[in-house]
Amino acid sequence: MTSADSPKILVVDDEINICRSVEKILSKVGIRVRSALNGEEALSLLAAEAFDAVLTDLKMSRLGGMEVLRRAKELNPGLPVVVMTGYASVSSAVEVMKLGAVDYLPKPFTPDEIRAVVRQALSAAPPSGLSAEVPMAPTPGAMTHQLIGNSSKIRQVISMVEKVAPTDSTVLVGGESGTGKELIARAIHANSRRRYFPIIPVNCGGLPESLLESELFGHEKGAFTGAQHRRKGKLEMADGGTLFLDEIGAIDLKMQVDLLRVLESREFTRIGGSRPIKVDFRVICATNENLEKAVAEGRFREDFYYRVNVFTIEAPPLRTRPADIPLLARYFLERFARQMDKRITGISPEAMELLTAYDWPGNVRELSNAIERAMVVGTPPLIRPDDLPVKKPGQGAATGLGSLADVERRHIASVLAETEWNVTRAAEVLQVDRVTVYNKIKKYGLSR
Repeated sequence: MTSADSPKILVVDDEINICRSVEKILSKVGIRVRSALNGEEALSLLAAEAFDAVLTDLKMSRLGGMEVLRRAKELNPGLPVVVMTGYASVSSAVEVMKLGAVDYLPKPFTPDEIRAVVRQALSAAPPSGLSAEVPMAPTPGAMTHQLIGNSSKIRQVISMVEKVAPTDSTVLVGGESGTGKELIARAIHANSRRRYFPIIPVNCGGLPESLLESELFGHEKGAFTGAQHRRKGKLEMADGGTLFLDEIGAIDLKMQVDLLRVLESREFTRIGGSRPIKVDFRVICATNENLEKAVAEGRFREDFYYRVNVFTIEAPPLRTRPADIPLLARYFLERFARQMDKRITGISPEAMELLTAYDWPGNVRELSNAIERAMVVGTPPLIRPDDLPVKKPGQGAATGLGSLADVERRHIASVLAETEWNVTRAAEVLQVDRVTVYNKIKKYGLSR
């Protein structure tokens, strides 16, 4: 692909750093970028040159984004226009979409968000020679917001995401650590009507009770020692968007009561405050625990469980979808090659055989780490077996796996996954009684 064949977009923003950042992000995926520091300059460029899309700020000191959008549509009705703003609101989002914008991007944004929105804009008016990093449209084996795979299990997940995303239903994402539960949550948000507002993640398992309360609810000045300023909590920051509660099984019983009240009333009070604050957000939760078991053991409130378990999606372990390993490996290779600026362009057949034969107890996260390590130690043009921190079955892995107990653990986990955690069926496959299966689950700390 020549430079002249690559798509060209116009970025309009009166902050030069924004223009430079967008140009740097998009140039890495083969997109040419022209910048304008005000609306008048943008209209002059639009009149003189052909562009495949426009990315414009909403509020600028000279001729704002609304006028740029109107005039751009007059010059070329089919030209895709994306509006950026640091002042996101429902009314402004509705107005720009009525005027013909293809998308609405709140600031601050991430490189992935910029690439995704430009990909979507370019798909509305495809130029020739578009970079493979910005696919024209989803293809089999591609991704919904980085949900990569072509196996029946991941296609089922993508189908469920597409069904639930347009609704406001609460979603519970289950699955082992490293299976991509947060990616599923972000895919739901990215395909929802709330995508113009942020998704706010909260790691419920990474904070003690007192800090988690302040993180979620925020606090008023003087609410406790060290509270020198008023602070917004994550509940308030998620207003209009999505609240993602990760590791929800780690929340203590008192906090479960407090959160249940918020989810029912969509109202809360900051710590040390007296004024109720109304909020409107969607809730997505994730857990690697069996919450039904936690309810039975008294560690998780039954009413809270039923409130968050409206629609369930199970993230499949990587070992249950080996056909997706080559797709994922190549995706990580391309990503790390760009980040490290290394000219490693592929994976040797022998190395790919190792990757597909390995059990991946750490799931997709472990595969990502393995490819990153291989990129660090490897030499162009290919990743080779010695570059990988995994070994063939029976040789033991570089992580120390390979003992009899490890083999037993992985086999039991695989059988449980294949039987969808039907313990009776798993016991039949393993040719042991159900009590033995439960004992093994407890011994090896297995969870659904």
